[in-house]
Amino acid sequence: MNALDFIPLLPWIVIGVCVGISIGAIPGLTGAMVIALTLPLTFSMAEDAALALLVSLYTGSVSGGLISATLLKIPGTPAAVITTLDGYPMASGGKPGKALGLGIGASFVGGIFSGIALWILARPVAEWSTKLSTFDLFALVLAAMVFIVFVSDPGWKGFWKSLFSGMAGCLLALPGMHPATGQLRFTFGFEAMNDGFKLLPVLIGLFAFSQAVIDLSARNKTGLQNGSSDNAVGDRILQPFGLWWKQAINLIRSSFIGTFIGILPGIGANIGSTVAYGAARNLSKTPEEFGKGSEEGIVASESANNATVGGALIPLVSLGIPGSVIDAILLGAFVIHGLQPGPLLFKNHPGTVTAIIGSYLIANVVMLVAMLTTAKKVTLLSRVSKTKLAPIIIVFCVIGCYALANRPFDIWVMVAFGFLGIVFQSLKIPLAPFVIGFVLAPIAEENLNAGLMASGGSYAPLFSRPFPLICLAITVVLLILSIRQNKKAPLTSA
Repeated sequence: MNALDFIPLLPWIVIGVCVGISIGAIPGLTGAMVIALTLPLTFSMAEDAALALLVSLYTGSVSGGLISATLLKIPGTPAAVITTLDGYPMASGGKPGKALGLGIGASFVGGIFSGIALWILARPVAEWSTKLSTFDLFALVLAAMVFIVFVSDPGWKGFWKSLFSGMAGCLLALPGMHPATGQLRFTFGFEAMNDGFKLLPVLIGLFAFSQAVIDLSARNKTGLQNGSSDNAVGDRILQPFGLWWKQAINLIRSSFIGTFIGILPGIGANIGSTVAYGAARNLSKTPEEFGKGSEEGIVASESANNATVGGALIPLVSLGIPGSVIDAILLGAFVIHGLQPGPLLFKNHPGTVTAIIGSYLIANVVMLVAMLTTAKKVTLLSRVSKTKLAPIIIVFCVIGCYALANRPFDIWVMVAFGFLGIVFQSLKIPLAPFVIGFVLAPIAEENLNAGLMASGGSYAPLFSRPFPLICLAITVVLLILSIRQNKKAPLTSA
């Protein structure tokens, strides 16, 4: 695939980035929601164009959150929470342009850094995965699932809520056909459940439908707070080269941290920005400035949270293991378009792999241009009443689920999981472990059954081969560390 082949994809990349930035700038609307809603619209699209659009939405939604976080002190996305600590103080101190310029530039560098890592590592990781047996893959997926608990909120409540959410996702992935015997299980006589719960209605219900219902009933109907929307961008957004040279080490370090954390399943951009921010503060010569409008703080946060996007795409494309909720939705896009992430994708559809990597790199360039030219105007989206958007979102939820297989059953699945999402959010039970469990449990079960069939029912290869043994050891260590960590945390933590 040469440079000219990206020309037909460019309009989809531009649309995806611009829509993603707009959604990211509106508090309460998330990248997961817009990507889940867009997924049904890609059914009739070529796979390259569909994936280019979805990856661009992903890139734009993560980047867009910094605008409202900086000017309004309202993080448009969870990944932008850390940006508010220094972005808003700098903006309210009379330098909103500088705050936006630092955030936009750092986002671009983090995205390009992780895009290069994706380009370099995706194929070697995929080729390495061909040497793994089914027991190896089972142990790898099991270790990935344990990260859900390891990164839970502190305290026993957070630990058990994350564990419960992940187990619930695994449990609800069971209905349908057994991967080894072909027998139906937990269908309760409903023929429509023979294939289990489809991923798309589950995701749309959990993230889009549930949020729309919450927005309809919420008292706070707009994203405005404390009149800060009048904070104009009056100073210079483009920053001099000398400032960026001064931040070079911080940029590279934070981008590396974000990329590495993005590769780890179930963690997410908000953790990446938190870790990078902490590292920047600990290594800074002026740590007292953090939280008061520090340049280093903004750069660390934004370069890291954008770098997690490219990092999370590495295990998704190479192994078929989603690193975040949005990546789980993208995995659904692969399946819908008849693609299998992993080594076969590189062998049978090399052009698609190139399209994904190239689209991600181009999307970061488009993001830079779009945000530099429209940053002030995009903040006006925070004035949009979410109660006016909610009915439109619900209509798209219904259309998208019905279009999957022309079955009313999928609409009811979406509604059921939507109300499950509302219950989870009201009880402060995280949704990410549920989605990761729902997606990874069938993969783990399929590989375990295949391994047992190959070994005549023996579990010995799990403990006699070095790779699964290492993965199992990591799993046990993570569980022990998580238990010890949460024992020390206050019981009242959520």
